[in-house]
Amino acid sequence: MMRMLSASVVALLMSTPAIAADAKLPLPVENRLDHRQIPHETTSIYVEDLETGDVVVRWNDAVPRNPGSTIKMLTTLTAIDVLGPTYTWQTDVYALGPVADGTLQGDLLIRGHGDPFMVTERVWQMLRRIRQAGIKEISGDLMLDDSYFEVADHDPSAFDRQPLRAYNVAPSALLMNYKVVRYWFEPLPQTGKVNIWMDPPLVNLDIDNRLTLSQGSCRGFQRGITIAANDTVDRMTFSGGFPNGCKRYAMDRAALDHKGFAYGLFTSLWRESGGIFNGGWQSAVAPEDQEPLLEFRSLPLTDVIARVNKHSNNVMARQLLLTLSAEVLGPPGTEAGGRKVVGDWLNEKGLEFSELAFDNGAGLSRAARITAADFGAMLRFAWQQPYMPEYVSSLSLAGLDGTLRYRMDDGPLEGSAHLKTGSLDHVAGIAGYLQSRTGRRFAVVVLQNHTDIHRGYGDETQEALLRWLYEQ
Repeated sequence: MMRMLSASVVALLMSTPAIAADAKLPLPVENRLDHRQIPHETTSIYVEDLETGDVVVRWNDAVPRNPGSTIKMLTTLTAIDVLGPTYTWQTDVYALGPVADGTLQGDLLIRGHGDPFMVTERVWQMLRRIRQAGIKEISGDLMLDDSYFEVADHDPSAFDRQPLRAYNVAPSALLMNYKVVRYWFEPLPQTGKVNIWMDPPLVNLDIDNRLTLSQGSCRGFQRGITIAANDTVDRMTFSGGFPNGCKRYAMDRAALDHKGFAYGLFTSLWRESGGIFNGGWQSAVAPEDQEPLLEFRSLPLTDVIARVNKHSNNVMARQLLLTLSAEVLGPPGTEAGGRKVVGDWLNEKGLEFSELAFDNGAGLSRAARITAADFGAMLRFAWQQPYMPEYVSSLSLAGLDGTLRYRMDDGPLEGSAHLKTGSLDHVAGIAGYLQSRTGRRFAVVVLQNHTDIHRGYGDETQEALLRWLYEQ
């Protein structure tokens, strides 16, 4: 079963771990830790030969650690096992009035069921389907139903006081484009000003451009740009000096609330495609006695978990957790319900993770905990399942894609491992599968909790272990 750990218990576990009598660190790992003056007891490692079941390395493997984003592997594994690899989400569209001569004489209602990948291109495809159904003009309002999820009050600044960062976006049954806008900045040397445009365009989001052009190369934090939002996050103010050495620069930030974002994106794309709509938006609940005009299906779950794991997308992982709750326990899906589903699933599969603190399923948490040994048991379980190829391929391929695209890309590790990374302040982790030079396959877990370990020191430890393991 899962339990939450108090701060005092966590501190005790991190400072006085129990090390198995026969445990031994590989010499390259020990040397790397000593070189960086990292206490050995702050690192947990578990490595298992997947063919023989032999434990190759175990070090502090019973100590619960904060896993960072590696915990997404548990969320996605539960989802693929419970929902199935081909599971899809459905977004329903209702015409609340008659359609005559291409005009919907009434409101259009969109009901979301938590599609994690309703990005701009997918929204455009849905709108095209509406146009194909014979609607070119909407005379009423856009009605938005997000009742499939029940999301507790969410403070996007609570985790790290960065409310506009994409990783802090809350889940929603009507999530569109992760509720994130990409702002593009381009210098205009002739005028000394900076041009700003946004993708996707949102009719209800205003930009206050106070940027000036300064002399300098294209470097520095946010290229000298300061961004501020008003209380409703529907007006963004950009100020500072943007270096003229930049040809173009992009910045992703959250905007609006979920329904406001859905309305802005719908309206912009609808008009862009030649449709007519001048209404506003309202919250609503879809009629139970009416068939939808269309049912727009998502990409299959296997495609979704690849985006969650390879790119460590937090809000998509949280969407999965609420989907599990809604599908297994009934709507509305909740975070607490999702945790219960994961805990019940672990018990059903005989995976007794007594030290697990799961929290939001994305790893964006100071409270999340798991042991390296339990993580290794999960990897062993996944390896034995019929959907193993789909699950393993959802992880980043060393040196080639995802969060590992620019790591391990200059030696034998490139392409030899499928791994999930995890990093928070003072947290570094990696977990997944590696094939050695001789063809042996290993499950690998490294979890480190130590001051500044996220500043590259954890990466060094991980790669020292992986390079040593590759030669076995």
